[in-house]
Amino acid sequence: MITGTSQADVAILIVSAGLGEFEVGISRSGQTREHALLARALGVKQMIVCVNKMDERSVNWEESRFNSIVEEVSKILKRIDYNVKDVPFIPLSGSQGDNLIEKSMNFPWWKGPTLFEALDAIKEPKRPIDKPLRISIRNVYKIGGIGVVPVGRVDTGTIKPGQLVTFAPFMITTEVKSIEMCQEYREIAFPGDMIGFNVKGSPSIRRGYVCGDAGIDPPAAVDDFTAYVVILNHPGRIRVGYAPVIDCHTTHITCKFAEIIAKIDRRTGQELEYGPESLKNGESAIIKMVPTKPMCVESFADYPSLGRFSVRDMRQVIAVGVIKSVSKNSGMSKMTFDIRKFRFDK
Repeated sequence: MITGTSQADVAILIVSAGLGEFEVGISRSGQTREHALLARALGVKQMIVCVNKMDERSVNWEESRFNSIVEEVSKILKRIDYNVKDVPFIPLSGSQGDNLIEKSMNFPWWKGPTLFEALDAIKEPKRPIDKPLRISIRNVYKIGGIGVVPVGRVDTGTIKPGQLVTFAPFMITTEVKSIEMCQEYREIAFPGDMIGFNVKGSPSIRRGYVCGDAGIDPPAAVDDFTAYVVILNHPGRIRVGYAPVIDCHTTHITCKFAEIIAKIDRRTGQELEYGPESLKNGESAIIKMVPTKPMCVESFADYPSLGRFSVRDMRQVIAVGVIKSVSKNSGMSKMTFDIRKFRFDK
């Protein structure tokens, strides 16, 4: 789910209208709340909310139940920085097919779009074609008679057959032999394309690697990175030495909180405390993080899709963050930044 979300342009959040089911979904550890949070943290800017199971006996197609769900879900979306005015809410019944493609007579009070119409109204995002190549590898296949075929989504730049590429974090350089998309040969692939590309030789490439042009700002492993982190759902206090799982693009690696540099006011961006001992729910901070295994990430300012992440522990998302600077193995790469300019939708 996390990998798919990190590569999506739009999210469809399915909310159950069933009595009791909806309430569980929006609870503190509920799936509805967590999925909405993951979508925002992983860069999905456009969302459609479908209120499903409107045919259930406890709901019986009632407008009042739909309106109360819209009100509660809107509060959650506002908290994680979605503009609710741009998020369509659609009542439907998946099992009966109501409001999926055609408007249903069971919703005489509904004047809005169907799910099909809402999808048709989605705006295609601007593709970062002018930036250096980055492809987050989702899967790798070894096909007899063909060779190694990495599969992933082109995040930035373009890729062509004959191009020399480097795979980080282990800096494997090889040549692209061919590119396919939906089983069709492609002369070039652009940002947003989900492709498979055959490379020369038999390099050891794995899921979570990042592919880039070997001659133009190639990706590299990081020794550590500094990030702005917002604590959302942790039962206790977080201190230096805490080591949760970081989900960033297609990689999932444990990272140690090496230093809590400063506690930040989320509203003003001002520093509240330098070198705090711990953090709790609702607080945000600048944190230096050290991966426990080789890892390739980038600053959010340079490559947004490779610079935002979620923090998982106890089988739930406990925090989200964006990477402000990275220290690459080839040398220190630092950036100055103003936390007040940070927003998830940049």
